[in-house]
Amino acid sequence: MTIKNTDLLPERRVLIVEDDPAIRSLLRMALTRAGFVADEAADAACARVRMAEARPDLILMDWMMPGTSGVELARELKAQHTTRDIPIIMLTARAQEDDKVHGLNVGCDDYVAKPFSHPELIARIHAVLRRSTPGGTEQRIGIGRLVVDLAAQRVSVDGEPVKLGPSEYRLLQFFVSHPDRVYTREQVLDRVWGQGVYIEERTVDVHIRRLRKALEPHGCEAMLQTVRGSGYRFSDQP
Repeated sequence: MTIKNTDLLPERRVLIVEDDPAIRSLLRMALTRAGFVADEAADAACARVRMAEARPDLILMDWMMPGTSGVELARELKAQHTTRDIPIIMLTARAQEDDKVHGLNVGCDDYVAKPFSHPELIARIHAVLRRSTPGGTEQRIGIGRLVVDLAAQRVSVDGEPVKLGPSEYRLLQFFVSHPDRVYTREQVLDRVWGQGVYIEERTVDVHIRRLRKALEPHGCEAMLQTVRGSGYRFSDQP
């Protein structure tokens, strides 16, 4: 595969620090469906081990945990040179203004009160990651002759614009963000449209055909490949 632009958007890693296993499981599912790599920790000690194994791009931190609280752990991480740049979103049922101010004052980047919807949380995560990303990086994905400008939501081939509908754009953005990987129709449906939206799996085929048709005048339709018996893959290799 030929990458024209080094600003390829990788899968972002999120560490969930939450003592309730049911909540951790639900958060992990929501993050995975949204295209993140999710790690879990039940307490501060486990979180330190997980961060040593793999540095997260963002931390979802529960305020109330046994032993070291989320606020104490956040203060500790923000005081250390190696971890102070990792953005933290605090999750808590404490919704009073003083509590929010306290959480933000220790260095948290955002504060989400329970209960919250998963779409809202995913949107907050994306917003915090955008704010914490240096300007000019991770804005463009280039595969072969095709470039997706994530900031402007525009697609071009050799500098010529490609006209796409909203669904086809989301579909293409998903595939170019995960090149050379095969996804089933069900996986594409969950990642692009979300589990809460009722769309038949065969509808994915309709949007695949529309996307190919839009890419055809630019000679890029073959990049969206059908893998017989499995699903679809996006690649500039045959």
